[in-house]
Amino acid sequence: MIAPATKPNVKLIDQDGNAFSILGRVKKALWLGGADKEYIDRYLSEATSGDYDHLLCVTMEYVDVE
Repeated sequence: MIAPATKPNVKLIDQDGNAFSILGRVKKALWLGGADKEYIDRYLSEATSGDYDHLLCVTMEYVDVE
């Protein structure tokens, strides 16, 4: 599993707050940051294993949120 060298930045303020939109933006940022499929799949699995607040908490562990 390959993680990005640094946490990618993802802008959430003034963006669509829909959970699927957030997942897509974070997935793209992780991919562009150099993460492999296994790392991205782990993020997606963790982020979707709870409610919306859990999604946001997991997202902030994987990327820097603006």
